Amino acid sequence: MTSPVRKLRVSVLDDYQDVVRTLDCFSKLQGHDVTVWHDAVADVDILAERLSDADVLVLLRERTKVGEALLSRLPNLKLISQNGHVPHIDLAACTRHGVVVSSAVTARPSYPTVEFTWGLILAAMRNIPLESAALRGGSWQSTLGLGLRGRTLGIYGFGRLGSMVARIGVAFGMELLIWGRQGSLERARAEGFRVAASKQALFEQSDVLSLHLRLNAESTGLIGSDDLALMKPTALLVNTSRAELIQPGALVAALRDGRPGKAAVDVFEHEPLTDPTDPLLQLPNVLCTPHLGYVERDNYEFGYGNAFDQIVAFAQGTPINVHNPDVLEQDLLR
Repeated sequence: MTSPVRKLRVSVLDDYQDVVRTLDCFSKLQGHDVTVWHDAVADVDILAERLSDADVLVLLRERTKVGEALLSRLPNLKLISQNGHVPHIDLAACTRHGVVVSSAVTARPSYPTVEFTWGLILAAMRNIPLESAALRGGSWQSTLGLGLRGRTLGIYGFGRLGSMVARIGVAFGMELLIWGRQGSLERARAEGFRVAASKQALFEQSDVLSLHLRLNAESTGLIGSDDLALMKPTALLVNTSRAELIQPGALVAALRDGRPGKAAVDVFEHEPLTDPTDPLLQLPNVLCTPHLGYVERDNYEFGYGNAFDQIVAFAQGTPINVHNPDVLEQDLLR
């Protein structure tokens, strides 16, 4: 690298809750000039104007896409720092513009998402949000919920999160049924869980079906109307993974048809979702939350802590967790 940068102009994007400055790890940026943005912006013109002076961008997960159109208008940008995978960042374009991309991918166990998944299951099965709102409005016991013991919990995708959700289901006395790719089935069998005879059987037999698939070309649109139509009218579909796993419009149509009878959804095709007239938000049989699965203080300390450590390392001339190492060679030749 060239001589170390001692003071950087850092822009932190998408701090919706205005909490980044309250994190313990924020002290790592002491001495740098930090600007924090609280709204979500996708417009390249607006981003280019806001970030024109930035040396460093700190991104929240995959919220902001960074490609040639934006990079070409950020002449001062030297570093993009975040935590996790970087499918939203054009690494080749960053290299062309001399921008280092640092992102730690060492995974912290996703306990917050697992806990939140169970929060949604309990809330939806027992109608907790509806009953709480009704009580405040003067009503007493207006619905009849369903318990979990003895019912079948379907897990679609037996990876790190799916396996943790499954083990908690055992503690609730549920019957487990697993489906997914061959690796999922082998891991499930190794832990003594029952594997579904087919994808169709998973949808037919589950009383609660929780999705835990990584989004990729193979899994995008993997679940369609025909799959959802197989579910029981008393069943609950839970999605804390990615909305794109389900074909566009299929879940809304299925919920209107009553199969499944309910859904609990923390993820949406377009985020942040701020349109109260969105069809999914209009349905009485769906519990919707604004992608809160990962939104927890310890998780933020971990993720932003990694991002800020990378900024400190870069400022000292020793960048870490670099995803486009060719840019370092390029810089050395300058």
